This record gives sequence, C-alpha cells and structure tokens, in this order.
Amino acid sequence: MKILFAGSPKSSAKILNSMANAGLDIVGVISQPDKRSRRGKGKEASSVAAEALKLGIPTLKPTKLDDLFKQEITQLNFDFLVVSAYGKILPEWMLNTPNIAPINIHFSLLPKYRGASPIQASILNNDYETGISIMRMSKGMDEGPVYCSHEIKILKSDNKIDLENKLVSLCVKNIEKDLHNILNNKLGLEEQNNDEASYCSKINKLSGKTDFTKESTKEIFQKFKAFIGWPGLYFEKNNIPIKIHGMKEYNGNKEAFKENNFKFMSEGLAVKTIDSMIVITHLQLPGKRVISATDAMNSHIEFFEK
Repeated sequence: MKILFAGSPKSSAKILNSMANAGLDIVGVISQPDKRSRRGKGKEASSVAAEALKLGIPTLKPTKLDDLFKQEITQLNFDFLVVSAYGKILPEWMLNTPNIAPINIHFSLLPKYRGASPIQASILNNDYETGISIMRMSKGMDEGPVYCSHEIKILKSDNKIDLENKLVSLCVKNIEKDLHNILNNKLGLEEQNNDEASYCSKINKLSGKTDFTKESTKEIFQKFKAFIGWPGLYFEKNNIPIKIHGMKEYNGNKEAFKENNFKFMSEGLAVKTIDSMIVITHLQLPGKRVISATDAMNSHIEFFEK
C-alpha cells in the first residue's frame, strides 16, 4: 500500500507520524509553503513538513497547484491520497490520481459540520459527541461518500485543544486498519444525506470577539473553550481589545452591579452578561503580558470600573 499524504498542522503531523511508524509506505508528503516564523526572522515549515523531514519523506510545498506541480504528482505511483487538514482545495485531477481512492480524514460525524472548523463548531454548539469520518473525496467540500466513522463523547470540560488531541488519538488508533479495510474491499461507501448537512466557516481573529451585552454566560464559556490558543477570546473596553486567559462562573452578590458592568471582586474581575455573570481571572492588554485580575485591579481599576 503506497500513500501520498497531504496535511499541514500539528494534528496532521501526529497522524503522519503514526502512519509511518506503523510501517505504511508514505511515498511523499504535500504541505503548505513555509511561513514567516512567529518567533522572529526567517521562515518556518509547517508541522507536517517538519515531521516529514524527520522521517526522511520527500515533501512538496507548492504555492500553486499548477501544471508543474501536476507533473510531479502524476510521476508518483500511489494507491491512496490521504488528506488531513491540508488547507487548500485540491483540483479534480488530483482526486483522480490515486490508484484506489482519495481519502479525507474529517474531524466530525459527517454530514454534520462540513468545512474548516468542525472541532470548534461542536464545542460552540455544546454537542455531547463528535468523531472522525473517513470519506472518499469529491469535488464538493466534504460532500463525498463515507467509508466509516468513529465516535467519542465530548466532556463538559473539553476545550478545542483537548478535543483535537482526543480526535487525533482516535484517528491514530484506527487509520491503519481503515485503510487496509478499504484496500481489501471490506468497507462500503455510504452517501451523505445532504438534507442533514451543516457547515462551519474558517476561524479568523474576529471569531474570538465576545460582547457581554449580547451573549449569555453559556455562550461566552463555549467560545472561550472553542477558541483557546488561537484566536483566543477577547472583549473591547473603550475600543481596546482585551484578551481573556482565564474565567469562571460568578456566584457573588448581583446587587454590586447596579451601576457598573465591571467590578473587581476577591475572585477576579466580575462582568455582567445578558443573563448572569462571569469572573475573569486572567487577562491581557495589547502588547502586554498576561496578568491576574488582582494585578489588573492594582493598576487599571479606574479603566474597568469607570
């Protein structure tokens, strides 16, 4: 079984590593071009490209999926194209290149949450379960028939990082067996019910903005869990974006909020929402380090309570 793997982020790098360590023949890797490093000057390879380098697997990082790239791909002989969060829409010719099938590993139970942010969507919607779908790729976005799926429960405490790690582990546990079953015609294809399809959009910096005057406490907590890491959750005070790095439910006296939406308490910075209250325990002002609410009270009490 020969495989061409396409992916970019850390989660996909873990899947690539598990496939290589399982003895699967990875003939090549496709990943996003190197990007400017967040740590300073120079460029940095994607997590998948870096992992492929460690494993000694030839890697392509095309800026365009053009004729030159097509020439390189069509010279390869592979049974499966396995895609995990590559980050670009693949042309139809590429889906027709593998000897057996183009496979996409999608982090939802299709047809639910087609699109770029299924993990965040499952948390934002307070779902009780999710999973991975092993599907045959088609021209439409995540519309192809499904070979199989694997489910897990979502815990109330799960944030995006927790859930992503669980889904990666679920994939690592099953992908080798799933590919062998497809190779040996032991898995049929089930068409997706388009009437039951839902979609999720790409996450951007603005996705993490919260407005305490328009959102419930539950909605804010779900956003905090869904957007942990990047883009993070933030609110604006006097047109200044302030990132939230820690929060919890507020169980204190609501009478303290007769005049202000923000109030420093012993537990942290308490804030009114449309239905109750939350307490921010850690926050970050633009260009500054993360500080506790206690430190914020000592240096910015007038800014917040005015």
